[in-house]
Amino acid sequence: MSKEAKQRIAPLVNELNEHCHQYHVLNAPTISDREYDLLLRELCDLEAAHPELVLPESPTLRVGSDLSKDFPTVVHQNPMLSLENTYSEEEVREFVRRIQRELGDEALNYVAEMKIDGVALSLTYENGLLSRGVTRGDGTQGEDITPNVRTIRSIPVRLREGPQDCEVRGEVYLTKSVFDRINSVRAEREESLFANPRNATAGSLKLQNPRLVAERSLSFFAYQLRAPGVDVGSHSQGLELLAKMGFPVNPDWHRFESLEEVIRLWQDWDGKRDSLDYEVDGIVVKLDDLSQRERLGATAKTPRWAMAYKFSAEQAETVLVEILLQVGRTGTVTPVAKLSPVRLAGTTVSRATLHNQEELERKDIREGDTVVLEKGGDVIPKVIRVIEDKRPGSSKPFQFPQSCPVCEEPLVQYESEVAVRCVNARCPAQVKANVRHFASRTAMDIEGLG
Repeated sequence: MSKEAKQRIAPLVNELNEHCHQYHVLNAPTISDREYDLLLRELCDLEAAHPELVLPESPTLRVGSDLSKDFPTVVHQNPMLSLENTYSEEEVREFVRRIQRELGDEALNYVAEMKIDGVALSLTYENGLLSRGVTRGDGTQGEDITPNVRTIRSIPVRLREGPQDCEVRGEVYLTKSVFDRINSVRAEREESLFANPRNATAGSLKLQNPRLVAERSLSFFAYQLRAPGVDVGSHSQGLELLAKMGFPVNPDWHRFESLEEVIRLWQDWDGKRDSLDYEVDGIVVKLDDLSQRERLGATAKTPRWAMAYKFSAEQAETVLVEILLQVGRTGTVTPVAKLSPVRLAGTTVSRATLHNQEELERKDIREGDTVVLEKGGDVIPKVIRVIEDKRPGSSKPFQFPQSCPVCEEPLVQYESEVAVRCVNARCPAQVKANVRHFASRTAMDIEGLG
């Protein structure tokens, strides 16, 4: 088993680190949160069984991601840890059982808050004035984006009351209505659209021009107060004090005396989260008593007193009208499903990735099929499965072409790759994509290239 584990761990670490880079550095996620979590869980299990095989670059050894080079970095006085997360009710119950084993027969009270799908932020106040705004970064150090933070109107520049020297943590986010407006403007300008509000929020915070950030109309919810000497014994009291200090606090938080109440809240919101004007991907369950939290402490990555209980991925059913082939910058030919438009996770979906030829054949996806879509984590939608009972009798398996759909040169598939490629460097699709990439914000940042 050790040999099989060794062969699996290295590619799994590479895959997770690549997804991590796509998500945190490039702000262009390619898989859903659930898929990432499942891959990370597999790696954790393998490393737990074979600790001698843990690689120094393993994502399990660090909290977050690489940092952008655009802003000065600041070391957090207290690390901004990530949360352990789950999609399983049983794992939430086990989380509570672990706490009970540590604290014995002490009474436990919980606070359940909406898990906003945004960007974590640390705010420092000195003498009641906002002195610094720092992103989470890798959890140990973040980026000082104070000029951009000052453009967020829901963040007070001066505190109304309460402790005047403190750190406040919270989540920056975009409302769905603002997100739709931003994408409409980008579409008119023929700019690439943001995949989701979280992606747009992260991109906005890293803009070098605060005036442009102000135009994005970002919002903020505060969820944690750190103030030495302030007599606050519970998380719920801290939330109430934050509101008095002038911070927006998400109104849908609750204090419960039993886990059953927390689970009922999760079940209630799992079915109605689309009614909110901002994206949420679960609820966060926290112990309310701060002294109990202190005794429980944290691992190197996560606090032992909190867990994110994520909602199930949303799904929708529609008809796959046509399978299109796109040729990318590197020549990779990607099948894309053209769909009958359907509403999914707050947006209208008319296309979905089919990944590659191997995936297309494995799922036996055909034109005319009725398919189930999923948009877990609110990233690019994909086809989960085909409803074969609704398949037209005249349908035929899709035949991947032997030549490029754009330049008609022969396609190549190397033995070590899943991808099918056009290797013609003069292929018009590749040339166009390369020019676009060269001029993009992440490369030469050329405006108005004709």
